[in-house]
Amino acid sequence: MPLDQPHGLPAENAASEASTGLHALTDELNAKLSHRAASDVIETALQEISPLRLVSSFGAESVALLHLAAMVDRDIPVIFIDTELLFTETLVYQQELAERLGLRNLRIIRSAGISARDPQNLLHKTDPDACCALRKTVPLREALNGSNGWITGRKRFQSKKRAALPFFEVEPETFRIKVNPLAHWTRDNVEEYITENRLPRHPLVARGYPSIGCAPCTSAVRAGEDLRAGRWRNTSKDECGIHFAGGRMIREGAET
Repeated sequence: MPLDQPHGLPAENAASEASTGLHALTDELNAKLSHRAASDVIETALQEISPLRLVSSFGAESVALLHLAAMVDRDIPVIFIDTELLFTETLVYQQELAERLGLRNLRIIRSAGISARDPQNLLHKTDPDACCALRKTVPLREALNGSNGWITGRKRFQSKKRAALPFFEVEPETFRIKVNPLAHWTRDNVEEYITENRLPRHPLVARGYPSIGCAPCTSAVRAGEDLRAGRWRNTSKDECGIHFAGGRMIREGAET
């Protein structure tokens, strides 16, 4: 049965029932779409889960998912978090890509607390995790309030934790359904799709940035380095994917 009523966290005595129902729905959808295309996953998600939002960083690989979504429904709500520390190239790319794909419901989200908590824009140097929380995690959480699900660009090849990533999964304790249309895609699949559809690449990709985040925390990758070596270089921090479990952010790796 389609999920079409916005909700907050269910009361404790209803949590088990809600979780059981959501898992039954995701199991049904995963079985139904196990050998279907990414566009079919998006179309089914829009039919079965409402309100539903797509979250995009407009990063190195984002154009593939955005193009697929636009072909299914150009009115799908797309959330873009402007951390106010992004590369100028990312901001220009976001505008140009949204126009080219005809995205009619783009929502640009910014944190309301930056001027008070990081007026000099130096928090990324002293506490990068707190900076990510201020500029990305909290705004994203607020942007997803009232939704029953969200679409991500996560893929199995991105990390060991994602090796068995399904198309549909229940996000622990937020009771939202997370939709991963590109879960089964390989890196080659992504590249082939972008090339075959003549989609514009993020301009920084050609300059050695295979993974793109905020400007102060992203550098070009040298030959032979891991694709994410340019993220938070020379620090112990190496992940930026934002997801939720137990009501809290967890980090899994590649960009959304």
